[in-house]
Amino acid sequence: MVPAMPEAAQRERRAAGYESARADVQSLVPASARRILELGCAGGALGAAIKARQQALVVGVELDAAYAREAEGRLDRVITADAAAFAAGPPPPEAPFDCLIAADVLEHLVDPWAALRGAAAMLAPGAVAVVSLPNVLFWGVLARLVRGRSWPREDSGLFDRTHLRWFSTSDAVALLEQAGFGQVEVHPRYWVEGAALRRRERLARTPLRPYLAPQNILTAVKA
Repeated sequence: MVPAMPEAAQRERRAAGYESARADVQSLVPASARRILELGCAGGALGAAIKARQQALVVGVELDAAYAREAEGRLDRVITADAAAFAAGPPPPEAPFDCLIAADVLEHLVDPWAALRGAAAMLAPGAVAVVSLPNVLFWGVLARLVRGRSWPREDSGLFDRTHLRWFSTSDAVALLEQAGFGQVEVHPRYWVEGAALRRRERLARTPLRPYLAPQNILTAVKA
């Protein structure tokens, strides 16, 4: 058995993905949003950045108690709970919300489809969802599987050992549609800049598009 990484060290390695203000997600949250529900808010960095940018009430849901305590000092309210259990329960008093954020949390749930449907029921008609998911068809993932002939289990990133579900781009779109969202748009994240980014964007106009982005951010509107 591989020994567990000390909590402090594991948290340091996961910080970039789970504790950042996520400018890429922020940019897709409507400036008009006034009541925001964030599933998996971690330490509240993203919600705090949005609150600094616009007048909005942000309610976070976070399973990790240490993260939740941090988020309490940044957000309007934090509910310490599993996102799936929260979504299966009654709406909080702040509902209905006009924006839902689920940034790299749904892939950690046993039934993300049900969880997203439950969260969608807490939204007002016309509310916007911003959902970030890793892309299981990313060429780097496929190359590692071919070379290693086994599924890596790591402390963070695309092979995070706590991921329970995996989504291609089309799977991610279907996830949102089955929860009652329409007008789904995919915003691929290539994790490169400069000339490398321009090459990826050119290739994205070819049939290689499904394999180029390690992560997709999707936006959609509740019907």
